[in-house]
Amino acid sequence: MRTHDFWTEKATNLSIRNQAFINGKFVNSLSGKTFDSINPATAQIFADVAECDAADVDVAVKAARDAFEDGRWSNMHPAQRGKRLMRLANLITSHREELALLESLDMGKPISDAMNIDIPGCARAIHWYGEAADKLMDEIAPTDPGALALVTREALGVIGIVVPWNFPLLMACWKIGPALAAGNSIVLKPAEQSPLSVLRLAELASEAGIPDGVFNVLPGFGETAGQALGLHMDVDMIAFTGSTQVGKFFMQYSGQSNLKRVSLECGGKSPHIITKNCLDLDQAANAAASAIFFNQGEVCTAGSRLLVDREIKQEFMEKLALASASHKVGDPLHPETSMGALVEEQHMDRVLSYIDKANEEGATLTLGGCRSKDRAGYFIDPTIFDDVTSDMTIAREEIFGPVLSVLTFKDEADAIKIANDTIYGLAAAVWSQDISQAHRMSRALRAGTVWVNCWDPTGDMTIPFGGFKQSGFGRDKSMHALEKYTDLKTTWIKI
Repeated sequence: MRTHDFWTEKATNLSIRNQAFINGKFVNSLSGKTFDSINPATAQIFADVAECDAADVDVAVKAARDAFEDGRWSNMHPAQRGKRLMRLANLITSHREELALLESLDMGKPISDAMNIDIPGCARAIHWYGEAADKLMDEIAPTDPGALALVTREALGVIGIVVPWNFPLLMACWKIGPALAAGNSIVLKPAEQSPLSVLRLAELASEAGIPDGVFNVLPGFGETAGQALGLHMDVDMIAFTGSTQVGKFFMQYSGQSNLKRVSLECGGKSPHIITKNCLDLDQAANAAASAIFFNQGEVCTAGSRLLVDREIKQEFMEKLALASASHKVGDPLHPETSMGALVEEQHMDRVLSYIDKANEEGATLTLGGCRSKDRAGYFIDPTIFDDVTSDMTIAREEIFGPVLSVLTFKDEADAIKIANDTIYGLAAAVWSQDISQAHRMSRALRAGTVWVNCWDPTGDMTIPFGGFKQSGFGRDKSMHALEKYTDLKTTWIKI
């Protein structure tokens, strides 16, 4: 295991790529502007990063379009594209420590999570789609003997990718993998809070043999670079992960421009349901604590609404208190830290405002509820509110922080009603040893993913990920993700 001293020294000597990556080269923004990258654990500036805007978007999109049209990647044999993607996956693994450290410094997550979850997940995603690149089969439709009808799947062209700050590299790789495997070129805008790991990834992609112009990265702000990408007339698709509010902007940008395709993975307010038929309350309590406190609660699928059957409520809450005690705030660079800093001061203040609102509306605070003391950065202690009702703000709005709302239900029908009483539909979970009940509730829950007797147990790439309702549409992961980066063409040949 790497020690705290190891990570601190490595951070001191870290080489940071802070320019835009366009057409195979690191370049300054055309305006020459930069913005500060702040370490949320210390509140200190540790890098200045190129601030790209509409002019830079034009240059990057042209580079991506030229690369797509001349076929340097789009016309490469799919197996060759796959080999280069798998080479990139291997480079991610070999640079695991560097990439994990960039993730931790940029957004405050524990280094152990970055090392053991995020970066291995990135490599797995890229490798998986590298293997899938030559598995996309075309079709021959049934016709009479006088014709031949071919149905071929073709790359869309230039894909704009916009990713959030909570899993900067992993969310990017979920989109980069299938987009490149299908033969597209990409222009990626990372969140301004966490651009550094993706910039390093672009350099590794070039080393892996992905041609110039195919993989471009533009750091910048959503209202400038993000908007310009969404409105660009030569971008064929936007693949977005982030808040529902911003996702709606990209829908508007599509209608205001070229009707580019849009895929949205947006917010969530996931219900985590503990029935009286749960066999192992200790296991369920541990899962409930992890579901909200992992990654400081900055997770779109976070189990932020805990629904507990009133018959087991008291016993379960005692177990939840014990399970939550193991989630302690600490220095993200310490290997034993399980909760790091929130990404920025503005977001920390937003989460604290939700805590204040919960107290005002009559929820009962049972744990935490304040900023962590004696730390310079943006830390909030694990927080639990009991006696929450569905009309309270903390039960309806996505907080995106370590704040758990506990609601009580009287029976199965009541649990489903409470669980579905939300604009979101990203994920849910049910704990029950009654197999019929588990099936009934899984069917009734309006969510893209439903876990039974577990919470988000694996990063398996074989299953699709996405949401219902205002959690968005389109799927990441699995072979289904390739569908949104391609289109079907029919060629009818008279014989």
